Formats: sequence, structure tokens, C-alpha cells
Amino acid sequence: MDRTERNLIQIQNIDHLVIRTANLEALIAFYRDVLGCEVERKLDPEVGLIQMRAGNALIDLVDANSKLGRAGGEAPGESGNNMDHFCVQIAAVSQQELLDSLHHHGVETGQFERRYGATGFGPSLYISDPDGNTVELRVEGTADGRRGEN
Repeated sequence: MDRTERNLIQIQNIDHLVIRTANLEALIAFYRDVLGCEVERKLDPEVGLIQMRAGNALIDLVDANSKLGRAGGEAPGESGNNMDHFCVQIAAVSQQELLDSLHHHGVETGQFERRYGATGFGPSLYISDPDGNTVELRVEGTADGRRGEN
């Protein structure tokens, strides 16, 4: 695509970051006590997800020894990653137009799923960048706005 064409995807905000940790309580304390984030949502400890409000975004903390954390491989350290993925909110666009645009650029996609983000539950889609980093795309204006529910 040449630079004069309007890109279908217009990023509006960072929605959330997902950090894997082997020391969940220390990270909760850091983000709560040092940075002033509040715990907004906790899932079952077996799932291992704590979501903390950071302004208009979320910082998700995932216990590396939980169901979600184990899916990311080794615990964070010299050979294990601590960033699972990041999510961006994009301007309103139809799901099919977004899929068509991504496929046009050779980007493989999965299906849209209802997930929780900074604006509540709504549809999002996972893709990978050329280095294999996972990027979640959330379409603006489609979240139901309910916060803190499973």
C-alpha cells in the first residue's frame, strides 16, 4: 500500500498490556502501591489473571504458573518472556473489512472473540507482527462497557 492511501486501521489507544510473572504478589504490590493502579478484576487463581486499572488502559498480570501463564512458555527470566501481548484500540470498522485488509497485507488472522479490555467486553482479534509478537486489535465503539465481570 502506498503512503497516500488511507490505512483502514487507525489506532486510537493502547488498550492493555499483558505481563507474565513468576512473582504475582510483588507485581500487584508494585503497580498498586508504587504506581497507584487499582485491582479492577481477578479471575480464578487457576486461570491466573489480575487486571489493574492504569488510567484509561489496563495492565494485566498473569501468573506464569497458572493456566494462562503456562501457555506463554517458560517463566520470565533469561530465556522466558514476560510480555505476553499488547492490545490496541482501533477506530470503528466492520469486522469483515478489517479481516479483508489484514489478509490483503498477508497477515494471518484467527476469529473475532469476545474479550475483556479497558472499555469492557467486546470483540477483538489476535494477529502476529513479523517478529512473532502478538498484537490484539479491539474495534472502538463495540465494547459493551461492563467492567469487572467475568
